[in-house]
Amino acid sequence: MPPSAQTKKLLLDGSLFILSQVAFYYAFKVVMNQMDPQKSKRKESKAKSKEALGKLGVDLSTLELSEHEEIIAGEVVAPEDIHVTFSDVGGLDPIISQLREAVIFPLCYPQLFESSAGLFGAPKGVLLYGPPGCGKTMLAKALARESGATFINMHVSTLTDKWQVFFNKCDQLEADKRPSYRFGESNKLVAALFSLARKLQPSIIFIDEIDSFLRERSRADHEVTGMMKAEFMSMWDGLTTTNDTRILVLGATNRPNDIDSAILRRMPKRFSIKLPDASQRRNILQLMLKDIKLDNGFDLEGLVRKTDGLSGSDLKEACRNAAMVPVREYMRQNLGTGGQIDVEKVKAGKFNIRPLRLSDFFVSDYAQTGTGGAMEQEGLD
Repeated sequence: MPPSAQTKKLLLDGSLFILSQVAFYYAFKVVMNQMDPQKSKRKESKAKSKEALGKLGVDLSTLELSEHEEIIAGEVVAPEDIHVTFSDVGGLDPIISQLREAVIFPLCYPQLFESSAGLFGAPKGVLLYGPPGCGKTMLAKALARESGATFINMHVSTLTDKWQVFFNKCDQLEADKRPSYRFGESNKLVAALFSLARKLQPSIIFIDEIDSFLRERSRADHEVTGMMKAEFMSMWDGLTTTNDTRILVLGATNRPNDIDSAILRRMPKRFSIKLPDASQRRNILQLMLKDIKLDNGFDLEGLVRKTDGLSGSDLKEACRNAAMVPVREYMRQNLGTGGQIDVEKVKAGKFNIRPLRLSDFFVSDYAQTGTGGAMEQEGLD
Protein backbone atom coordinates (compact mmCIF):
# COMPACT_ATOMS: atom_id res chain seq x y z
CA MET A 1 0.00 0.00 0.00
CA PRO A 2 1.22 3.54 -0.76
CA PRO A 3 2.93 5.49 2.09
CA SER A 4 0.72 7.81 4.03
CA ALA A 5 0.98 11.58 3.93
CA GLN A 6 2.66 11.61 7.35
CA THR A 7 5.32 9.12 6.19
CA LYS A 8 5.99 11.20 3.07
CA LYS A 9 6.38 14.29 5.25
CA LEU A 10 8.85 12.50 7.53
CA LEU A 11 10.89 11.27 4.58
CA LEU A 12 10.93 14.75 3.06
CA ASP A 13 11.97 16.36 6.35
CA GLY A 14 14.70 13.76 6.81
CA SER A 15 16.03 14.29 3.30
CA LEU A 16 16.02 18.07 3.73
CA PHE A 17 17.85 17.72 7.06
CA ILE A 18 20.53 15.49 5.52
CA LEU A 19 20.94 17.85 2.56
CA SER A 20 21.19 20.86 4.85
CA GLN A 21 23.87 19.14 6.94
CA VAL A 22 25.86 18.21 3.83
CA ALA A 23 25.56 21.77 2.51
CA PHE A 24 26.59 23.15 5.90
CA TYR A 25 29.61 20.82 6.00
CA TYR A 26 30.91 21.89 2.60
CA ALA A 27 30.14 25.56 3.24
CA PHE A 28 31.95 25.39 6.57
CA LYS A 29 34.89 23.62 4.90
CA VAL A 30 35.13 26.31 2.20
CA VAL A 31 34.97 29.13 4.74
CA MET A 32 37.61 27.56 6.98
CA ASN A 33 39.81 26.87 3.96
CA GLN A 34 39.62 30.52 2.97
CA MET A 35 40.43 31.60 6.53
CA ASP A 36 43.33 29.16 6.93
CA PRO A 37 46.48 31.28 7.50
CA GLN A 38 48.69 28.40 6.28
CA LYS A 39 46.88 27.98 2.95
CA SER A 40 49.16 30.17 0.87
CA LYS A 41 52.24 28.75 2.59
CA ARG A 42 51.19 25.17 1.87
CA LYS A 43 50.53 26.05 -1.75
CA GLU A 44 53.92 27.72 -2.02
CA SER A 45 55.64 24.76 -0.32
CA LYS A 46 53.98 22.30 -2.71
CA ALA A 47 55.12 24.27 -5.76
CA LYS A 48 58.63 24.61 -4.33
CA SER A 49 58.86 20.92 -3.49
CA LYS A 50 57.64 19.95 -6.96
CA GLU A 51 60.35 22.09 -8.54
CA ALA A 52 63.08 20.81 -6.20
CA LEU A 53 62.19 17.14 -6.64
CA GLY A 54 61.76 17.65 -10.38
CA LYS A 55 65.40 18.71 -10.62
CA LEU A 56 66.33 15.44 -8.92
CA GLY A 57 64.34 13.49 -11.50
CA VAL A 58 61.64 12.55 -8.99
CA ASP A 59 58.02 12.76 -10.13
CA LEU A 60 55.96 14.19 -7.28
CA SER A 61 52.83 12.42 -8.52
CA THR A 62 54.47 9.00 -8.11
CA LEU A 63 55.89 9.84 -4.68
CA GLU A 64 53.24 9.84 -1.99
CA LEU A 65 54.07 12.77 0.26
CA SER A 66 52.15 13.95 3.27
CA GLU A 67 51.42 17.62 3.89
CA HIS A 68 54.41 17.89 6.23
CA GLU A 69 56.74 16.07 3.84
CA GLU A 70 55.82 18.55 1.11
CA ILE A 71 56.91 21.38 3.40
CA ILE A 72 60.24 19.66 4.07
CA ALA A 73 60.67 18.86 0.35
CA GLY A 74 60.91 22.60 -0.27
CA GLU A 75 64.29 22.48 1.55
CA VAL A 76 65.78 19.97 -0.91
CA VAL A 77 68.69 21.45 -2.87
CA ALA A 78 69.50 20.11 -6.34
CA PRO A 79 73.23 19.54 -7.07
CA GLU A 80 73.11 21.77 -10.17
CA ASP A 81 72.00 24.69 -8.00
CA ILE A 82 75.30 24.51 -6.09
CA HIS A 83 78.37 25.87 -7.87
CA VAL A 84 81.00 24.89 -5.30
CA THR A 85 83.16 21.78 -5.72
CA PHE A 86 85.97 20.33 -3.64
CA SER A 87 88.47 21.92 -6.05
CA ASP A 88 87.15 25.33 -4.98
CA VAL A 89 87.93 24.64 -1.33
CA GLY A 90 91.52 25.54 -0.64
CA GLY A 91 93.72 24.16 2.12
CA LEU A 92 91.41 21.38 3.36
CA ASP A 93 92.66 18.47 1.25
CA PRO A 94 93.11 16.02 4.18
CA ILE A 95 89.54 16.62 5.40
CA ILE A 96 88.17 16.37 1.84
CA SER A 97 89.94 13.03 1.41
CA GLN A 98 88.45 11.70 4.66
CA LEU A 99 84.97 12.90 3.69
CA ARG A 100 85.23 11.07 0.39
CA GLU A 101 86.45 7.82 1.95
CA ALA A 102 84.37 7.76 5.15
CA VAL A 103 81.16 9.50 4.06
CA ILE A 104 80.55 9.76 0.32
CA PHE A 105 81.64 6.29 -0.77
CA PRO A 106 79.79 4.29 1.95
CA LEU A 107 76.71 6.51 1.56
CA CYS A 108 76.46 6.31 -2.22
CA TYR A 109 77.97 2.86 -2.86
CA PRO A 110 76.65 0.65 -0.04
CA GLN A 111 77.24 -2.56 -2.00
CA LEU A 112 80.99 -2.02 -1.57
CA PHE A 113 80.73 -1.68 2.19
CA GLU A 114 78.39 -4.48 3.20
CA SER A 115 78.84 -5.91 6.69
CA SER A 116 76.48 -7.80 8.99
CA ALA A 117 77.56 -5.61 11.89
CA GLY A 118 77.43 -2.42 9.85
CA LEU A 119 81.09 -1.66 10.50
CA PHE A 120 81.80 -0.39 7.00
CA GLY A 121 78.76 1.83 6.59
CA ALA A 122 78.66 5.59 6.58
CA PRO A 123 78.40 7.30 9.99
CA LYS A 124 75.00 8.58 11.04
CA GLY A 125 76.36 12.03 11.71
CA VAL A 126 79.29 14.30 10.84
CA LEU A 127 80.19 17.50 12.68
CA LEU A 128 82.26 20.32 11.20
CA TYR A 129 83.43 22.73 13.86
CA GLY A 130 85.89 25.57 14.17
CA PRO A 131 86.22 29.37 14.10
CA PRO A 132 83.92 31.41 11.84
CA GLY A 133 84.90 31.91 8.23
CA CYS A 134 87.13 28.82 7.92
CA GLY A 135 85.09 27.02 5.23
CA LYS A 136 82.60 24.80 7.09
CA THR A 137 79.56 25.86 5.08
CA MET A 138 81.58 25.92 1.86
CA LEU A 139 82.72 22.36 2.56
CA ALA A 140 79.09 21.32 3.09
CA LYS A 141 78.13 22.87 -0.26
CA ALA A 142 80.91 20.98 -2.03
CA LEU A 143 79.82 17.77 -0.30
CA ALA A 144 76.27 18.31 -1.54
CA ARG A 145 77.51 18.93 -5.07
CA GLU A 146 79.85 15.96 -5.38
CA SER A 147 78.18 13.30 -3.26
CA GLY A 148 75.19 12.81 -5.56
CA ALA A 149 73.00 12.25 -2.50
CA THR A 150 69.75 14.09 -1.82
CA PHE A 151 70.76 17.22 0.09
CA ILE A 152 68.24 18.73 2.50
CA ASN A 153 69.35 22.15 3.71
CA MET A 154 67.29 22.15 6.89
CA HIS A 155 66.42 25.55 8.34
CA VAL A 156 65.41 25.46 11.99
CA SER A 157 62.71 28.03 11.24
CA THR A 158 60.94 25.46 9.05
CA LEU A 159 60.58 23.14 12.05
CA THR A 160 59.60 25.82 14.54
CA ASP A 161 57.39 28.15 12.50
CA LYS A 162 54.20 26.50 13.78
CA TRP A 163 54.83 27.22 17.43
CA GLN A 164 52.07 29.57 18.52
CA VAL A 165 52.49 32.16 21.25
CA PHE A 166 49.41 33.25 23.14
CA PHE A 167 48.56 34.91 26.42
CA ASN A 168 46.85 33.00 29.17
CA LYS A 169 43.94 35.22 30.20
CA CYS A 170 42.36 32.92 32.73
CA ASP A 171 42.53 34.11 36.31
CA GLN A 172 45.39 36.53 35.64
CA LEU A 173 45.63 40.24 36.09
CA GLU A 174 46.64 42.34 33.10
CA ALA A 175 50.07 43.00 34.62
CA ASP A 176 50.67 39.31 35.32
CA LYS A 177 50.05 38.03 31.80
CA ARG A 178 52.99 36.01 30.58
CA PRO A 179 53.38 34.40 27.15
CA SER A 180 52.75 30.68 26.96
CA TYR A 181 53.52 28.27 24.14
CA ARG A 182 51.04 25.95 22.49
CA PHE A 183 52.54 22.99 20.68
CA GLY A 184 51.73 22.94 16.98
CA GLU A 185 53.16 20.51 14.44
CA SER A 186 56.89 20.73 15.04
CA ASN A 187 57.18 17.06 15.99
CA LYS A 188 55.29 16.05 12.85
CA LEU A 189 57.68 18.16 10.76
CA VAL A 190 60.68 16.47 12.41
CA ALA A 191 59.18 13.05 11.64
CA ALA A 192 58.46 14.19 8.07
CA LEU A 193 62.09 15.30 7.70
CA PHE A 194 63.38 11.78 8.29
CA SER A 195 60.57 10.00 6.45
CA LEU A 196 61.25 12.12 3.35
CA ALA A 197 64.99 11.55 3.70
CA ARG A 198 64.29 7.80 3.88
CA LYS A 199 62.19 7.92 0.71
CA LEU A 200 64.92 9.84 -1.15
CA GLN A 201 67.96 8.09 0.34
CA PRO A 202 70.90 8.32 0.16
CA SER A 203 70.24 11.63 1.89
CA ILE A 204 72.25 14.28 3.70
CA ILE A 205 70.46 16.55 6.20
CA PHE A 206 72.53 19.69 6.70
CA ILE A 207 71.95 21.91 9.73
CA ASP A 208 74.07 25.04 9.90
CA GLU A 209 74.75 26.45 13.38
CA ILE A 210 73.51 23.19 14.86
CA ASP A 211 74.27 24.38 18.39
CA SER A 212 71.36 26.83 18.24
CA PHE A 213 68.92 23.95 17.63
CA LEU A 214 70.39 20.95 19.44
CA ARG A 215 72.13 22.63 22.33
CA GLU A 216 72.66 21.06 25.77
CA ARG A 217 69.35 20.15 27.41
CA SER A 218 68.57 21.67 30.79
CA ARG A 219 65.72 22.20 33.23
CA ALA A 220 65.24 25.69 31.82
CA ASP A 221 64.24 24.33 28.40
CA HIS A 222 60.61 24.65 27.45
CA GLU A 223 58.79 21.32 27.07
CA VAL A 224 58.18 21.99 23.36
CA THR A 225 61.91 22.33 22.76
CA GLY A 226 62.64 19.18 24.74
CA MET A 227 59.99 17.18 22.90
CA MET A 228 61.30 18.27 19.51
CA LYS A 229 64.90 17.36 20.43
CA ALA A 230 63.73 13.96 21.68
CA GLU A 231 61.77 13.37 18.47
CA PHE A 232 64.77 14.38 16.38
CA MET A 233 67.13 11.99 18.21
CA SER A 234 64.61 9.15 18.13
CA MET A 235 64.06 9.45 14.38
CA TRP A 236 67.77 9.90 13.77
CA ASP A 237 69.05 6.91 15.74
CA GLY A 238 66.36 5.17 17.73
CA LEU A 239 64.41 1.94 18.04
CA THR A 240 63.11 1.90 14.45
CA THR A 241 66.37 2.80 12.69
CA THR A 242 68.39 0.10 10.95
CA ASN A 243 71.91 -0.28 9.61
CA ASP A 244 70.74 -0.12 5.99
CA THR A 245 69.32 3.37 6.44
CA ARG A 246 71.47 5.74 4.39
CA ILE A 247 70.73 9.07 6.07
CA LEU A 248 73.54 11.34 7.23
CA VAL A 249 73.05 14.38 9.46
CA LEU A 250 75.74 16.96 8.72
CA GLY A 251 76.15 19.77 11.24
CA ALA A 252 78.32 22.89 11.33
CA THR A 253 79.00 25.00 14.39
CA ASN A 254 81.37 27.50 15.96
CA ARG A 255 80.50 26.30 19.47
CA PRO A 256 80.79 22.50 19.72
CA ASN A 257 80.81 22.57 23.53
CA ASP A 258 77.19 23.81 23.53
CA ILE A 259 75.87 20.75 21.69
CA ASP A 260 74.07 18.11 23.73
CA SER A 261 76.15 15.03 24.58
CA ALA A 262 73.49 12.72 23.12
CA ILE A 263 73.77 14.58 19.82
CA LEU A 264 77.56 14.36 19.84
CA ARG A 265 77.26 10.60 20.41
CA ARG A 266 75.33 10.39 17.15
CA MET A 267 78.06 12.33 15.31
CA PRO A 268 81.14 10.09 15.61
CA LYS A 269 82.94 11.79 12.72
CA ARG A 270 84.07 15.25 13.83
CA PHE A 271 86.34 17.46 11.76
CA SER A 272 88.05 20.48 13.26
CA ILE A 273 88.29 23.27 10.66
CA LYS A 274 91.01 25.51 12.07
CA LEU A 275 92.48 28.81 10.92
CA PRO A 276 94.58 28.13 7.81
CA ASP A 277 98.32 27.76 8.18
CA ALA A 278 100.87 29.19 5.71
CA SER A 279 100.46 26.34 3.21
CA GLN A 280 96.68 26.52 3.36
CA ARG A 281 96.70 30.31 3.00
CA ARG A 282 98.91 29.97 -0.08
CA ASN A 283 96.42 27.54 -1.65
CA ILE A 284 93.47 29.79 -0.81
CA LEU A 285 95.16 32.90 -2.22
CA GLN A 286 96.13 31.06 -5.40
CA LEU A 287 92.50 30.02 -5.86
CA MET A 288 91.23 33.54 -5.18
CA LEU A 289 93.70 35.24 -7.54
CA LYS A 290 93.80 32.68 -10.35
CA ASP A 291 91.71 34.87 -12.70
CA ILE A 292 93.31 38.18 -11.66
CA LYS A 293 96.13 39.76 -13.68
CA LEU A 294 99.06 40.11 -11.28
CA ASP A 295 102.05 42.42 -11.41
CA ASN A 296 105.33 40.84 -12.51
CA GLY A 297 106.89 41.48 -9.12
CA PHE A 298 103.89 40.25 -7.11
CA ASP A 299 105.24 38.67 -3.90
CA LEU A 300 102.79 35.91 -3.02
CA GLU A 301 104.99 34.58 -0.21
CA GLY A 302 105.10 38.02 1.36
CA LEU A 303 101.31 38.18 1.25
CA VAL A 304 101.10 34.71 2.85
CA ARG A 305 103.24 35.92 5.75
CA LYS A 306 101.25 39.13 6.15
CA THR A 307 97.92 37.28 6.33
CA ASP A 308 98.87 35.12 9.32
CA GLY A 309 95.84 34.65 11.60
CA LEU A 310 93.21 35.39 8.95
CA SER A 311 90.41 32.96 8.15
CA GLY A 312 89.41 31.87 4.67
CA SER A 313 86.57 34.37 4.67
CA ASP A 314 88.98 37.15 5.71
CA LEU A 315 91.33 36.21 2.87
CA LYS A 316 88.51 36.36 0.34
CA GLU A 317 87.47 39.80 1.56
CA ALA A 318 91.08 41.02 1.48
CA CYS A 319 91.46 39.81 -2.12
CA ARG A 320 88.17 41.43 -3.09
CA ASN A 321 89.16 44.79 -1.60
CA ALA A 322 92.61 44.66 -3.22
CA ALA A 323 91.20 43.70 -6.65
CA MET A 324 88.90 46.73 -6.53
CA VAL A 325 91.82 49.18 -6.10
CA PRO A 326 92.93 49.12 -9.79
CA VAL A 327 89.29 49.24 -10.91
CA ARG A 328 88.58 52.32 -8.81
CA GLU A 329 91.78 53.98 -10.07
CA TYR A 330 90.68 53.43 -13.68
CA MET A 331 87.20 54.76 -12.99
CA ARG A 332 88.50 57.91 -11.30
CA GLN A 333 90.98 58.58 -14.11
CA ASN A 334 88.40 58.13 -16.87
CA LEU A 335 85.41 60.01 -15.59
CA GLY A 336 83.60 61.78 -18.38
CA THR A 337 81.40 64.83 -18.30
CA GLY A 338 79.00 64.83 -15.39
CA GLY A 339 81.13 62.34 -13.49
CA GLN A 340 79.96 59.38 -15.60
CA ILE A 341 81.90 56.47 -17.10
CA ASP A 342 81.76 55.93 -20.88
CA VAL A 343 79.48 52.88 -20.82
CA GLU A 344 79.90 52.09 -24.53
CA LYS A 345 83.66 52.02 -24.13
CA VAL A 346 83.38 49.63 -21.20
CA LYS A 347 80.94 47.36 -23.05
CA ALA A 348 83.30 47.21 -26.02
CA GLY A 349 86.13 46.12 -23.72
CA LYS A 350 88.24 49.17 -24.54
CA PHE A 351 89.67 49.69 -21.11
CA ASN A 352 92.98 48.77 -19.60
CA ILE A 353 93.15 48.08 -15.87
CA ARG A 354 96.63 47.78 -14.42
CA PRO A 355 97.80 44.49 -12.84
CA LEU A 356 97.26 43.87 -9.16
CA ARG A 357 100.15 44.80 -6.91
CA LEU A 358 101.02 43.61 -3.42
CA SER A 359 100.69 47.18 -2.16
CA ASP A 360 96.99 47.13 -3.11
CA PHE A 361 96.35 44.84 -0.15
CA PHE A 362 97.52 47.56 2.24
CA VAL A 363 95.57 50.51 0.83
CA SER A 364 92.37 51.69 2.49
CA ASP A 365 89.55 53.57 0.79
CA TYR A 366 90.31 56.53 3.00
CA ALA A 367 93.89 56.70 1.74
CA GLN A 368 92.69 56.44 -1.87
CA THR A 369 90.07 59.16 -1.74
CA GLY A 370 91.96 61.44 0.58
CA THR A 371 88.67 62.71 1.97
CA GLY A 372 87.64 63.05 5.57
CA GLY A 373 85.08 60.95 7.36
CA ALA A 374 84.90 57.39 8.54
CA MET A 375 87.07 54.76 6.90
CA GLU A 376 84.97 52.42 4.74
CA GLN A 377 87.49 49.57 4.46
CA GLU A 378 90.92 49.16 5.95
CA GLY A 379 93.85 47.44 4.32
CA LEU A 380 95.71 44.54 5.90
CA ASP A 381 97.86 46.97 7.84
